[in-house]
Amino acid sequence: MKNKRIILLAVSALLAASCQNQGQQQTPPPPELPVIEVATRDITTNSEYPTQLQGIISSDIRAKVSGYILNVLVEEGSAVKKGETLFELETESLSGEASAARAQVNAAQIEVEKLRPLVEKNIVSENQLQTAKARLETAKSNLNSISASVGYATIKSPVDGYIGSINYRDGALINPADRLPLTRVVKTDKVFAYFSVNEKDYLNMLMKFNQNSKGESSLISSFPEVVLILPNGQVYDKKGKITSISSQVNPETGTLRFRATFENANLILKDGLTGKIRIPNYIQDAVLVPRVSTFSRQGKEFVFLFNASDSTVTEKAVETRRADPYLVIGSGLQKGEKIVGSGVNKVKNNDKINPVSSTMDSIVNSFDTVFK
Repeated sequence: MKNKRIILLAVSALLAASCQNQGQQQTPPPPELPVIEVATRDITTNSEYPTQLQGIISSDIRAKVSGYILNVLVEEGSAVKKGETLFELETESLSGEASAARAQVNAAQIEVEKLRPLVEKNIVSENQLQTAKARLETAKSNLNSISASVGYATIKSPVDGYIGSINYRDGALINPADRLPLTRVVKTDKVFAYFSVNEKDYLNMLMKFNQNSKGESSLISSFPEVVLILPNGQVYDKKGKITSISSQVNPETGTLRFRATFENANLILKDGLTGKIRIPNYIQDAVLVPRVSTFSRQGKEFVFLFNASDSTVTEKAVETRRADPYLVIGSGLQKGEKIVGSGVNKVKNNDKINPVSSTMDSIVNSFDTVFK
């Protein structure tokens, strides 16, 4: 029995020693990670907003009278002048009505001429003459109305411009209440780019761009030139200017409507084209960190502060704004503080690391090289 007890104690000691050795072997060394010093630089950030373009003139062409289209005299995309005929409607029925109305005017005129001498001779009363004159004026008004309708059957362009889509062709019955216009005439030597800005961005712009304005200087005049990004990702070669800002916030979307104007002498930009408006924002002495030095959790951005006293890291929440390949720090970090430059997925809060001194540029360049 005594021997068995000695054997059990020996086995237990061996097992404990083995577990201790395994625990020591399983503890890895601290990861070797680059540490950088937070710096400040002058930088330009960009805000982008979806937009849709519209010609400086965009006139819907609609019929003022009902009728069948006899002739479409223009083609889509063709240039037209103000007063040029675009469509002709059937006027046969209107012409018949005009003839009847003209006959009524003639008859009423004859009646007036017949009664006038009779009134002078006191054969008929003045009231009869006035009644006849009233009937004459009514007949003339009816004729004028029908004549105008005949004129409306010839549909002309109200402005110089270019023809858009033609929604109705020869033989189509149209009327003033149709949902679609006959076509649209647009002028696009300049174009408007409409886009919406949320309340927060608007107030930030107000403070940034309008902070030095005096007197009647407005936010509009203090805006920098803006850039148009085309649907294919290319940058339009001419910069635009903010020319209008809505006077009220849309209560449903919480946004304000902006309008930028672009020159378009070569007519590359078309009415209805979509894209993005890019508004630059120059920041002096901005606190920057590489994007790869941060990580996200529950919609917030974090960095790992490096503690030189014990080589541990502490996670720190920061407010950021994107400025590829950097992030501009709004709050949470100051110039001169040290953070983990990359590999933030390899550590957690309060872990120890083996720091390797690095710079922001080397971190950014190494990241770009990997993903080229």
